[in-house]
Amino acid sequence: MEMTAEKYLKKTIAAIQPADQEAMRKARERQDYLAKVPGSLGRLEEISVRIAGMTGKVTGNSAKNQGIIVCCADNGVVAEGVASAPQSVTQMQTINFTRRITGMGSQAAYFGIDVLDIDVGVKLPIPPELYTERMIDENGRIARLIVNRRILNGTRNLAQEPAMTREEALRAFVVGIEAAEAMKKAGKDIIGVGEMGIGNSTTGANLICAYTGADPVTAIGRGGGLSNDGLAKKARVVQDAVARYKSEDPVETARGMGGLDICAMAGAYLGAASLRMPAVVDGYISIAAALLAQALCPTVTDYLFTSHLSQEPGYQAAAKKLGIKPFFSLDMKLGEASGCPIAFQIIEAGLAVMNGMKTLAEASIDADYLDEFREEGLF
Repeated sequence: MEMTAEKYLKKTIAAIQPADQEAMRKARERQDYLAKVPGSLGRLEEISVRIAGMTGKVTGNSAKNQGIIVCCADNGVVAEGVASAPQSVTQMQTINFTRRITGMGSQAAYFGIDVLDIDVGVKLPIPPELYTERMIDENGRIARLIVNRRILNGTRNLAQEPAMTREEALRAFVVGIEAAEAMKKAGKDIIGVGEMGIGNSTTGANLICAYTGADPVTAIGRGGGLSNDGLAKKARVVQDAVARYKSEDPVETARGMGGLDICAMAGAYLGAASLRMPAVVDGYISIAAALLAQALCPTVTDYLFTSHLSQEPGYQAAAKKLGIKPFFSLDMKLGEASGCPIAFQIIEAGLAVMNGMKTLAEASIDADYLDEFREEGLF
């Protein structure tokens, strides 16, 4: 009998184990005895320790084989005037991801990163010749066409009714889990998660405000560009959505106020964690999905990194709630997983130190003078 979407989600969550504390202890110990002053490489050391907790290995970890999952879907709430761009942009950018000509796509092409481009609920039609049903091709590689997992032609208008049924939301979670599993099967060491969907800065704000308690008036941004009147409408929509749909059950919260893209992204985080594979959170929408994943399974954060400090209002509250400090701030707010390729390079640098640097003893350095400082915890 085929497993239902709800059972698939529960099975995935049940498989998520906490980070390996013993591996992390050994990794910290090794970092303390590498040929440097302990702690002098800052967060690069922290990266290698956290990866050790994810994989259970102190050395030999790699982040060279990288993949990006981009979940594309439209949102019916645009009928409320909360977005300036037409929904045709979702359609065209979904196509453009396969051409590698977007902000994220151009970076992925440069760095040789595979992109899994998924239609979870784009409103306008995609040319059939650009679709595939398989996430991995016959050669075991990530598909280069758009993966057809369309559940709806965009969600319903959440200002009038729940955006999705429970079953539709659950199916979207499973799409993300399936995507993470495909990345693992294709040999990826690490994934990044991004999105495309006009109106999703509203659905993202809904979840960020619901899970952080942030005030919609100060936590929402202009997204792709909004007038002051549009911004005021957006704040009212978010405030009403949080009051109407927030639930103790994260799936109910998501199906009322979220989007298909966000549910799929949350599923990707959960799927990666169940496979002990690190995942990188991108910007505003991506971190909203991470908060949703955290609500479903707090342990998922053991497997997440945040890439950049998004310039969208509310991001800092979301990062604080998630409990993971972003790597960098470059005044970015594009989305698409555009911060993930940069984060991948930082993570590679952290692992390069752990894997390639010699210990003080191996480097024939007499560092007895450090023992007193080490014993007193002064590093």
